[in-house]
Amino acid sequence: MGNHLLKSDFYFELPQELIAQDPLEERSSSRLLVLDRHTGEVSHHVFREIGDFLRPGDCLVMNNTKVIPARLLGEREGTGAHVELLLLKRKSSDVWETLVRPGKKCRPGTKLTFGDGLLQAEILETVEEGNRLVRFSYEGIFEEVLDRLGEMPLPPYITHKLKDKNRYQTVYAKYEGSAAAPTAGLHFTKELLRQLEDKGIRLAYVTLHVGLGTFRPVKEENVLEHHMHSEHFQVSEETADLINRTKAEGGRIICVGTTSCRTIESAADEKGLLHPCSEDTDIFIYPGYEFKVLDGLITNFHLPESTLIMLVSALAGRDHVLTAYQEAVREKYRFFSFGDAMLVI
Repeated sequence: MGNHLLKSDFYFELPQELIAQDPLEERSSSRLLVLDRHTGEVSHHVFREIGDFLRPGDCLVMNNTKVIPARLLGEREGTGAHVELLLLKRKSSDVWETLVRPGKKCRPGTKLTFGDGLLQAEILETVEEGNRLVRFSYEGIFEEVLDRLGEMPLPPYITHKLKDKNRYQTVYAKYEGSAAAPTAGLHFTKELLRQLEDKGIRLAYVTLHVGLGTFRPVKEENVLEHHMHSEHFQVSEETADLINRTKAEGGRIICVGTTSCRTIESAADEKGLLHPCSEDTDIFIYPGYEFKVLDGLITNFHLPESTLIMLVSALAGRDHVLTAYQEAVREKYRFFSFGDAMLVI
């Protein structure tokens, strides 16, 4: 492999109209492409049939982060000029690192107001990548104010407005902190999870707060020069034990989403044992990576040249993945956050 991996190696032709703009009415009725990572063989199914490919004793690992309605539309105090704020990371109770658009006029000291003054913000300083630290002031509880005023921060490729906030949230979302949903999990319903448990499939939960860096395009032609953003994750003792026990008993570890995958691979030691932890990871998985824990992956269809398609290629091999993707395009699968799913096993 050497120190060279070209972005253009992960290019494929994706017609714009295959990027899903709206979620399906029924979560588990999305399509499911199953890719055998050893042979490259592909078959077509419906997501609710996922249990047919799992065995009793396997363990599904899910990211139970909750997306916060992190997009705020307001105005600059005094001028009334429109401003958009995206919450990226909480620094202390009322101080957040944010992305402000347009940023030019938002110098330290600038005051912003949202929802007719229900929420106010002052810009404290400019930090790396032009992000701004802001301090909020409000009456009551911040989360409640945010829930009233904030919108879901959909990825830039999705231009439609979301009718129901909950459709960009997994049914098992629990801990608030993400700027984007771990979208592979959107296909599960509570009922489907119950059926899987009844079949003897174990469910394990980890938490990784997804940053918008997930969608940051790779700019360097040599992929190895791409700087991965850092995200906070937590693995509990209970989850570490469950995953280690599953491995020891010969069950497979199947991650729901690239975020769960990056979490357990970050929390594992060289022997593939998981340890409880709470830290930041900027792990970048691309072909040549040796997986320590993961045996299979449920994931959506990603954009050309993205770090996500590189991660899937690390698991199944670039040629297998690109061939499967070409078939998905031919079969008009729906791509990206609200799109269809793929099981790599």
